[in-house]
Amino acid sequence: MKEVTKILILLLAISSSTTYSQEKLEVEGAIIISHSEDATPAPGTLRFNPATCDLEGWNGIFWASLTSFQLGSVTDIDGTVYKTVAIGAQEWMAQNLRTTKYKNGDVIPNVTNSISWFALSSGAYCWYDNDNSHEQPYGKLYNWYAVNDTSGLCPMGWHVPTVAEWTSLTDFLGGLSVAGGPMKETGTSHWNSPNTGATNESGFTGLPGGGRDSGGVFFNLGGNGYWWSSTEFSNEVRYYLMYNDNDNVTRGTTSKMVGFSVRCVRD
Repeated sequence: MKEVTKILILLLAISSSTTYSQEKLEVEGAIIISHSEDATPAPGTLRFNPATCDLEGWNGIFWASLTSFQLGSVTDIDGTVYKTVAIGAQEWMAQNLRTTKYKNGDVIPNVTNSISWFALSSGAYCWYDNDNSHEQPYGKLYNWYAVNDTSGLCPMGWHVPTVAEWTSLTDFLGGLSVAGGPMKETGTSHWNSPNTGATNESGFTGLPGGGRDSGGVFFNLGGNGYWWSSTEFSNEVRYYLMYNDNDNVTRGTTSKMVGFSVRCVRD
């Protein structure tokens, strides 16, 4: 029983001035880690979450899964399969949208010409620099008319998140000032250096897909990731932005003619 107590103290990092250290510890029998409702546990604390059947660790900001981010997958009307991830009470796509059709089967136009892009008042998509090699991993850039089309941009049972849903996500990850770190893909394979604070502890795997402005000019691939919300603000729309050089998430407003990445959240 003493050895069980030692390992629980070691793993759960409960408040104690005593440190236990040994090269090998063998325990015969079960070690039970219970659910915790402590709002401010010590970093390194473990718990078993019965709601998700998951072992979780407190990293100082939120309870992170220690087993697997991925819940499953969702398939769009083109047959493209996306990974999904549970973050708090929500389930998000863990990849940017790549569909060429609305959920009812209607085709979304691929508009490459800058003058035509500027003149749009209906849904359209493009690849960054009109180069389909950016399909993997960045997905497509959609104007907000595609986001708002009543035919539905996301797969059945999913939708483009509102500001309230984005807020639930970023609040769960510690607030806008720090949420970018646990939401960004790690390393510099896709993000420009230094990719500050990136841990991807949430499993969101945010990518710097850049954007396309209302005049059709592409910008910031590798440096910034931009994602639409479905919420209008005056005559513009709210969007969310992550950076390579800090771990903030910024909420902004922009023209409906701009092209940004899309993540879908489960209904």
